[in-house]
Amino acid sequence: MNAFNTAVERLSHPQWQEALRGFNRGIEREALRIDAKGFLAQNPHPQSLGSALTHPWITTDFSEALMELITPVYQDPDALLAHLADTHSYVLRHLDGQRLWPLSMPCFIDSAQNIPIAQYGTSHTGRMKTLYRVGLEHRYGAMMQAIAGLHFNFSVPKALWEALGVDGEDQDAVSERYFSLLRYYKRHVWVLAYLFGSSPSLCGSFLQGPRPALEFEERDGTLYLPYATSLRMSDLGYTNKAQDKLKVSINSLEEYVRDLKNAISIPSEEYARIGVKVNGEYRQLNANVLQIENELYSPVRPKRTTGPEETPSDALARGGVEYVEVRALDVNPFEPLGISRDQVLLLDLFLLGGLLEVQRPCDDEQLAEQKANFGEVVLDGRRPGKMLQRDGQPIALADWMSELMDGWSRLAEVLDVANGDDRYAQALASWRGAARDPDQTLSAKVLAESLAEGHGHWASRIADEHREALLNRPYTLLTESQLDTAVSQSMLDQLAREQGDVGSFDQFLAAYFEGQDIPFND
Repeated sequence: MNAFNTAVERLSHPQWQEALRGFNRGIEREALRIDAKGFLAQNPHPQSLGSALTHPWITTDFSEALMELITPVYQDPDALLAHLADTHSYVLRHLDGQRLWPLSMPCFIDSAQNIPIAQYGTSHTGRMKTLYRVGLEHRYGAMMQAIAGLHFNFSVPKALWEALGVDGEDQDAVSERYFSLLRYYKRHVWVLAYLFGSSPSLCGSFLQGPRPALEFEERDGTLYLPYATSLRMSDLGYTNKAQDKLKVSINSLEEYVRDLKNAISIPSEEYARIGVKVNGEYRQLNANVLQIENELYSPVRPKRTTGPEETPSDALARGGVEYVEVRALDVNPFEPLGISRDQVLLLDLFLLGGLLEVQRPCDDEQLAEQKANFGEVVLDGRRPGKMLQRDGQPIALADWMSELMDGWSRLAEVLDVANGDDRYAQALASWRGAARDPDQTLSAKVLAESLAEGHGHWASRIADEHREALLNRPYTLLTESQLDTAVSQSMLDQLAREQGDVGSFDQFLAAYFEGQDIPFND
C-alpha cells in the first residue's frame, strides 16, 4: 500500500491534471429483443437498423435477437453515455413495439431451437461469422450463448504514462504495465462480481435437461441462490469448463500471444465428433479446442485494434497492448443503458488503481486462489461474514473490500481535483456501503424485487419502463440524420463486401486458417 500511496501522491502534481481527464473508454452493451409478452423475438434483425455486419454502433452477437450496441472511444464519461443513450433511443424507435430485456440471464425461452442464430449476409466474412456461431451452438448450446453482458474498454492517455513511471514511447514497457493490470484484475475481479453482479436468479426455462449440481431454491418458476451475485459468471454461463485445461498466460505479452496461438491449433476429440462439414453443410469452422481466438472465454482481455488482415494476437504482437477489455460485467437492470455513470467512474478507480500497483507474475497456486475466490463470490458472495483467501491467508471479504475502497478514496481526491468537481468521491460513496452491507449490492436488490413481484413480471415491467424513458428522451449527442446515415452506409458497405468477394467460401476458409491475408474480425 505504501507504493500505491507514493504513486497517488505523484499523480496529484498539477502537471498531470489534464492527462487525468483523458481516460479512453468504450462500452459494448448486449441485450435480447423481446416481444410485449416477454418472449424472445423471433424476427430477424430489423433492416431499418442497417447491416449487423458493418454498422459501427448497432450489431448483433450470437443471435438475431441478441443486440449489441457499441460506442466509439470517448474521454468524457457523459459523452460516452450520451452516445449509448442515443443509439438505444434510435433502436427502440425501430423495433415496432419490442423491448430490450433488462437482465443478463435470458427471458422465457421454451426451446433452444427458438434462439435464431445471427445472420450477416452472403459475403465470405458474413458467412464465416454465422458459421462461427453455428459452431458455438454445437459446442456449448444456444441457451448459454443467449446470455447478455456488458464490456468496458479502458486505456490511459499517452501523456499519463510518465506519471505512472513508464516511458510512453516504449510500447514494450506500456504492454508490460497493462499485463500487470491484467494480473491485478484477475486477483480482484471478485470485487466487480460482488458490487455489480446482478444475476442471482434465472428463469427456470434456462435449465433445460439435467440440472447442475447447485442447490437452487425455487419460487414460482424462478431459480436462485440466496447469496449469489452473478450466475452469469458461474459455470452456468461464461466460466466455460470445456476450456479449463487451456492455460493462457497473462505474465507477459509474448507468453499470452504464444499460448493463444497454440490454443487455436489444439485438436479436440470431442469437437471432432461433431464434424466440420457433414453432408455438404458446415457445423463449425474447425474441430480445434478454439475455432478462433475470440472463443477463449476470459473476464478480461488485452486488446489492440486489428487491421483488416489481422487476428487479435497478430495485432498484439505487432503493436502491443492498446487497451484492456473488462468482460465480467452483468447488465445493470436498474439502468436503461445497462450501466450507470457511477459504475463507469468506479471502474476508472478500479483500473487506474490497478495500474498503480505493479503485480508480480502469477504462479499456478496464485491462479488457483484467484479462481476459487471468484467462484465463491459469484455463487455465495453475499453470505454474511464471507471469507476469501489472500496470499494463502483467510480474510473477510468486507475487510478486503474496505481496504481497496480506502485506496480508491485517495485516488478519487486526485481525480476530482483534476476534474474540478467531486464526481469520483460521490461515485465511491454510492458503493461504499455495500462493502459491509451485502443488501446494498445490485444482486441483493435484484433478488428482493424479482422474488417479491415475480421474476418475469418484474423484468418485463422494468423493460417497459426503460423503453418509455428512452423513447421520450431527445437525442443529445447524435442526430437522427447521423443515425440514419450510419444505417444507409452500413448497407452499402455490406453490399460492397458481397460484390467484392472472389473464389469460393471453402477457399476463403482454407486461406484464413493457413494464415493468409484474409480479413475477418468477430
